Amino acid sequence: MIAERCLGVLLRPRACGYRTRSLLHTAVGVASHPKITTHPSVNAREEDERWADVDMGRESDECDVVIVGGGPAGLSAAIRLKQLACEAGEEVRVCVVEKAPEIGAHILSGAVLEPRALKELFPDWKERGAPLHTPVVKDRYSLLTKSHRIPLPVPRGTPMHNPGSNYIVRLGHLVRWLGEQAEEAGVEVYPGIAASEVLYHSDGSVKGVATVDQGIAKDGSPKAGFARGMELHARLTLFGEGCHGSLTKSLFHQFNLRHSCQPQTYGLGLKELWEVEPAKHFPGHIEHTIGWPAPNDMYAGSFTYHLKEGDTPLVAIGYVVGLDYKNAYVSPYQEFQMWKHHPHISRLLEGGRRVGYGARALNEGGLQSIPQLAFPGGALIGCAAGFMNVPKIKGTHTAMKSGMLAAECAFEALSQTSSNA
Repeated sequence: MIAERCLGVLLRPRACGYRTRSLLHTAVGVASHPKITTHPSVNAREEDERWADVDMGRESDECDVVIVGGGPAGLSAAIRLKQLACEAGEEVRVCVVEKAPEIGAHILSGAVLEPRALKELFPDWKERGAPLHTPVVKDRYSLLTKSHRIPLPVPRGTPMHNPGSNYIVRLGHLVRWLGEQAEEAGVEVYPGIAASEVLYHSDGSVKGVATVDQGIAKDGSPKAGFARGMELHARLTLFGEGCHGSLTKSLFHQFNLRHSCQPQTYGLGLKELWEVEPAKHFPGHIEHTIGWPAPNDMYAGSFTYHLKEGDTPLVAIGYVVGLDYKNAYVSPYQEFQMWKHHPHISRLLEGGRRVGYGARALNEGGLQSIPQLAFPGGALIGCAAGFMNVPKIKGTHTAMKSGMLAAECAFEALSQTSSNA
């Protein structure tokens, strides 16, 4: 009845504009297609006749620690666990599952790295060949108007000061290198396998994770080659799946982890990698801007990082928009494109070519938005917990350190459990 009334309104003669016709097409399209299974948590497969004869049993495997996410936090945790086990002369089985087809493929960041955590993890990181090729030699901050750039002072010793110790990196390359170090240490790394469900013991503690099912059609029905995911059971499970991960969100609700912290706030970061003319390339130079094109009531800013990667003059540019903007017509992508047309930026890009692009969500709530980290059977690490240092505009070193600290606590807990057994 409601649908008929809605269609009746749409079919009135005066409702003949483009937006109305689009809405009509959408309404008719939805009405003419059968209900689909979007996800088992939304429409249970037990109630879907298409799944009636499908074997839903899963195979399982046991390990000591499962880590969800092969990013800086997850790989640092895995490596630190194996280091501690080696020092103690013990055997600890550590498994990392990563949704990307190869380690580092889904990593997107600026990025300027503060190498403290890396030095702690690998004091000999230079000898090991860590891909830190571009030390920061100069940084500047600017306020943009529509046609001009106004320099802003950055006193030495403030959180935003970078020269002298930090590096401009391609974070995907660094994470790929960390994956190689993890495998050398004996970590089992499984790329191309996404965790889709948190498993629980009867007492409510985390038991492990289940990996995603394969062979599901677009309409949610099983294909002929359907394969059930497998269960990974662990004594402890660390979740490092990044900002706003689906399993992390389920854990927030399951254990009420956000009961004593401020709500998290988010930003959307858009990035492009450009090959510029050699005369405009200054390896080790970085710049951050605020102001135009964002209005005064919208949180936004940009970065420009000059990389030294072989003989190719590469510059990483990006624009970040806080997702609390009030104007519903704002498009972060369009804001990014407008920023690129500022005279100060367009001069850099003119004559160059874009060689890569991407976008990702960012945690911007800061210290007051970090939830309870530990829960029965596991813990949150990295961006899953919101470990981004907003004043420094950095999160990689804090993500790595959180993984290392979680690994130390996990190893201590495993050792105590073994000694009490």
